[in-house]
Amino acid sequence: MSVVRFYDKSHIPEGKLIYSVIPARYRGKWIFLRKTTRPTWEICAGHIEDGETSDEAAERELMEETGALEFSLSLIATYSVENEGRTGYGRLYYAEVTDIGDVPDRSEIAERIFADGLPDDLTYPEVQPVLFGRVLNWLGEGHGD
Repeated sequence: MSVVRFYDKSHIPEGKLIYSVIPARYRGKWIFLRKTTRPTWEICAGHIEDGETSDEAAERELMEETGALEFSLSLIATYSVENEGRTGYGRLYYAEVTDIGDVPDRSEIAERIFADGLPDDLTYPEVQPVLFGRVLNWLGEGHGD
């Protein structure tokens, strides 16, 4: 079972940051992705490359995976996921996409959908709903307006 914990967005973990996760909306609908190697749906996310900040990774992944051309990006929290005794750290963002194009040909994305909420068939069903819920709470507190 995975355990997700949240920290202040400025928190620097002892272990390095590995992921940037970016729930994104376009015209009031959430963007979800299906990778070419999986039959399930995911929130836009990716690894932070060496020499890259979490902000840079979030921008890159958002463009590569969703086709976003113009967007605002907000850092919400640092988070950790503990699973089978291992802990990985990442940063959780929210993106409001104002202009979108096609998913780039070089992308690993097979399909992109726009939905009102989380799809049923998720790649990481123990983690994605928790991260998505944190973004919904953040938006409900009046952020992102």
